[in-house]
Amino acid sequence: MKKLSVIIPVYNAEKTLKRCMESVLKQKDEDLEIILINDGSTDTSDKIIQEYKEKNPKIISYYKKKNTGVADTRNYGIKKAKGTYILFLDADDYLDIHLYGLVKQYMEKGIDLIKFKLQREDEKENIIETVSGPVFENKTGEEGFQELYATDVLLDSPCVYVIKKEIFTKNKLEFKVGTEHEDFGLMPFVIVLAQTMISINFYGYHYVQVKGSITRNDSYERTKKKANDALKQYDEALLKIKKYQFNQKTTETLKIYYTNAILLKTETLEKKDQKQYIKEIRKRNMTKNIKAKDMKQLFRKVILSFNIKWYLHLRKKVKNND
Repeated sequence: MKKLSVIIPVYNAEKTLKRCMESVLKQKDEDLEIILINDGSTDTSDKIIQEYKEKNPKIISYYKKKNTGVADTRNYGIKKAKGTYILFLDADDYLDIHLYGLVKQYMEKGIDLIKFKLQREDEKENIIETVSGPVFENKTGEEGFQELYATDVLLDSPCVYVIKKEIFTKNKLEFKVGTEHEDFGLMPFVIVLAQTMISINFYGYHYVQVKGSITRNDSYERTKKKANDALKQYDEALLKIKKYQFNQKTTETLKIYYTNAILLKTETLEKKDQKQYIKEIRKRNMTKNIKAKDMKQLFRKVILSFNIKWYLHLRKKVKNND
């Protein structure tokens, strides 16, 4: 069995696919499996993949299917993966050459979840931003989530984790198909269900801001869908929390995390849509999830985006909860 399966969904990625592929092949380890899933590409992606497959038949597994989106394609990859561990890589992006050599030591120890860091780059590989976050060892997933949720803006990105496959299979977890920002509903549960977790100070993932990329550019209609889908994912998260029967601290933290993120979605909406969105938040009585200790963290981010009546209402609700 392979130690690590790198799952790469491919959709019209002819301009970036070679760089992506080379970054994985340069890890130079027979224990790696590269799973390429062509999600209905109409450009030359198939030809590029076929060439790499012919040269690296022992490492590359290639599948083709109709276009169904990245969530369904990742789920497909999980089912096909032969590795004990999984890493998700987008075809626009690439890995640091030393990543596998570094995380392998933790995989050999059987750590369930290994988090590393990401840097954003332009198409010429110039660094735009390095995304920081907590560094720690020897924690459970629930303890790790406590460390991450308040300060790590990439907590819910699947691309900055090496994940033991059985977290998906044992708990029947998968990406929600047809949903915008599907990671939001899934990754917090991948984290808290891990038995062991570490977070290392290594920038192993290069996230490239590609102009014109379908997955990297938002229209306002897509922004609205993301906000509304976040509400649906909150509803589903409550059911999952009840199903897995987490301890009180983890339950509260998960609810705070989802509530905080949804309140932040309000500032992405135009005024005409904010009013209805706030009604949906009130309908769910989500402010009961926020305690006084979370007010500073939340309000410094969102106070300017709300009208004063809504801000006063929210503050009053939070104080009444404590």
